[in-house]
Parts: sequence; structure tokens; C-alpha cells
Amino acid sequence: MTTLKLLRRRRFLPLFTTQLLNAFNDNLYKTAMVLFVVYFVYNSEEAEGLFSAVASGLFILPFFVLSALAGQLADMRDKARIIRIVKFCEIGLMLIGATGLYLSWKGFEMPVAIPLGFTTLDTTFPIILLLFALFLTGVQSTFLGPIKYAILPQHLHKDEVLAGTGLVEAGTYVAILAGTILAGWIPVQYAAASIIGVSILGYISARQVPTAPPLGKVEKIDLHIIRASIALVRNTMHDKQVFYAILAISFFWTIGAVLFIQFPPLAKNVIMASKEVASVFLVVFSVGVALGSVTINHLLKGDVSARYAPFSVLAMAGFVFAFYLVCKLWQMDQPTELLDVSEFIAWPMASVLLLCLLGISVAGGMFVVPLYAFLTTRVSTDQASRTIAANNIVNSGAMVAGSLMAMVLTAAGVPIAEQVLLSAAMCLVSAWLGKRLHQAELADQPEAA
Repeated sequence: MTTLKLLRRRRFLPLFTTQLLNAFNDNLYKTAMVLFVVYFVYNSEEAEGLFSAVASGLFILPFFVLSALAGQLADMRDKARIIRIVKFCEIGLMLIGATGLYLSWKGFEMPVAIPLGFTTLDTTFPIILLLFALFLTGVQSTFLGPIKYAILPQHLHKDEVLAGTGLVEAGTYVAILAGTILAGWIPVQYAAASIIGVSILGYISARQVPTAPPLGKVEKIDLHIIRASIALVRNTMHDKQVFYAILAISFFWTIGAVLFIQFPPLAKNVIMASKEVASVFLVVFSVGVALGSVTINHLLKGDVSARYAPFSVLAMAGFVFAFYLVCKLWQMDQPTELLDVSEFIAWPMASVLLLCLLGISVAGGMFVVPLYAFLTTRVSTDQASRTIAANNIVNSGAMVAGSLMAMVLTAAGVPIAEQVLLSAAMCLVSAWLGKRLHQAELADQPEAA
């Protein structure tokens, strides 16, 4: 059976479509919200940086708090039923987000036109709605995350799992790109309407996903989220390779969180680029990660190994430092008004800036993709969801710490461009963790033989 024939099968197509719509809607909402607030609500680098950091932290926080519960549910309950419940709830949370986007737009266009118990429409209430909906989006992603990886072996034959995984990953990247691009180009009021419509389509698709009952022994679910989180991480991290893989992935996404926080305010205040250009930055980053994934898979030829991890993340550090230098040179000949896409491309050193950004993401993809393979190849199938959930707990904790660090640096008056150097320095720690993982991998090879 060819890979594309899976798209004709009910055991795969509804799940594929649901995941695609979910990734599209998440990125459409997050990107539209951040770009609108950064470009139209606030007018200082400090306020924009703080908002971007707060938004990132709120989205990540549910992964840290609720991943243990999500992993238990995914392994102990029908995965398809969980998908349907979560996608139904998405309609409500997108209604909240759409309301926040609409009120923000109306407040920007006509600040006295909407009575809300105030004489004028203050920006505080819409932004609270936006951030609350973003937090709920994080909750939704927390419960869907473990299921995406664990449900495929139940619905697909053994020789179809790799093809199905590839289709899901490819579809997710396409959806992320589409949502990010659309958010940068359409008016925010259209984005508000779109996220409601897409959430309804996602629920309709989710209702077609076939049942996926638990595979292993059904155990009692521990609702004490702190105790369950500690136990989940402890039970997962006893394997040295999984331990170092999770730490390395977590540090990588901490770097990614800091960079993503910096991108919108950096694009506006350092590059002097429009929100359309800011969305192009995010698109280039996503394309680069996908290219890095393909490159490392070709180099490893299907082998699960971390032998290229230290080199990859050191290359990432070099590109981050180069990106910083280009930003500093850019400030020496900075535009006086925001550049649109064509003006940005025509500006001196724009191509070098984009190449640096592409290099960061390609090297990052080469670093992180093989590490995820350790999480699925070192544990039994019935433990897969909980292993991924444990990884999400550690990842999100590190990313929240990165968001808080960015908030502190911004509040202390450290310029956005200088904060980029922090990401370059953190790459050195990731390289060390990647080396430790490879050493653990080599140490286990004689035993395997």
C-alpha cells in the first residue's frame, strides 16, 4: 500500500484531518493575537516583549501542570473519545479568543463604539480574554499531544505506522505554515471568524475517528497532579538515554521559546518590519525545522542515534550569533518606517538575515528530531503516551523558565537584540547534553550486541 492510500482509510483520514485542523487553528490564533497586540496595541519594546513572554508562558504552563493527567488518560481511556471531548471544548475556547480579537480590533478602530460598562473601550479586558483563550488552547494541546503519537499503532498495520507518522508530521508542518502565514496577512477580525469555523470543522472530523481503547492494564488514574507528575517523570527517567534525551529536548525548546518571544518585538523595533514580515520570520523558522528533519533522517539512514546532536546545536549557536551581528549592523542603517515584505526583501542584508534564521532552524531540526526517536524506541508501546507526557512536563517547565527569564531581562531594560546572545550561550549547554546522550548510547551498544 502506498503512503497516500492511507488518506482513503477511515482508520487514518479523520485523525489526520483533525490533527491538521488543530495545528492550523492553534497557529492562526496564536500568531494573529501576538502580532496584533505587538503591532497595534502596545507602542514600546518593553511592553511588547513582556506581552510576548507572558503569552508564551501561559500557553506552555498547562503542559507542565496537566501532562501527567493527560498521559494517564491517553493510556487508560479510549483515545478517540478524549479527542472528541477536547475538540468539542475547542469551539468554546475559540469563541472566547474570537471575542478578544474582535474587541481588540473594535477598540483599535473605534475606541468609543462598544459599551462594556466603560465610557471607552479599554484594552485590558480584550487582552485578558485573549490570554485566557491562549491558556485554554495550551490545555487542549496538552491533552491531545500524547494521543497523536500513541494512537497510530492501534489504527494502522505495523508496516503502515512509519508512513502514517510521516503523513501526520508533514500535514502538521503544512498546517502550521498555513496558519502562521494567514495570521500575518488577513485582518484580525477575519481571523476571529476563521478560528470559530475551523474549530467546528475539527469537531466534525474528530467524531469520525475510530475507537482506540487502552492497550495495557487499566490502572487507577491519579488525580493529584503534583504527585502524579513527580511519579511520571521519576518512572520515565530511569533509562539513561531517555533521561538525557528529555533534558536535551527541554533545553532546546527553552532556546526556541526565548527566540519565539523575541521575534515579533525584534521584527518591529529592530528590523522595522511590518507584521507580514514578522510572520515570514516564523514561516522560515518552521520550514527550516522541516528541512533539518529531512536532512538528519537522510544522514542517519533510519538509525536512531545522537551522534550528530552536538555538532548540530553548535552550528545553531553559530547561526544565532551571526543573526545577532546582522541585527546590530541593521540598526546602523535602520529604516525610519515599517517595511512591507517587498521593501524588506529589497533592503540591504535582508537575504543574509533570512539565511541566518534558516540556518538556526535547520540546525535545530537536525538536533531535536533524533532525540524524539529515543522516547518512542526505548519504551514499551503501552507506556508511550506517559513517556511523551513526562517529556512534556520537563519541556514545559524549562520553557516556562525561559519565558520568565525573558520577562526579567526585558523588565531590567536589556534590549531585545542583546537577548539573542543568551540563546547562543544556551546552545553550548545543549551541545553538552547531546554529547552525554551519545556517550550513553555508545555505552549501551555492547550490551545490545
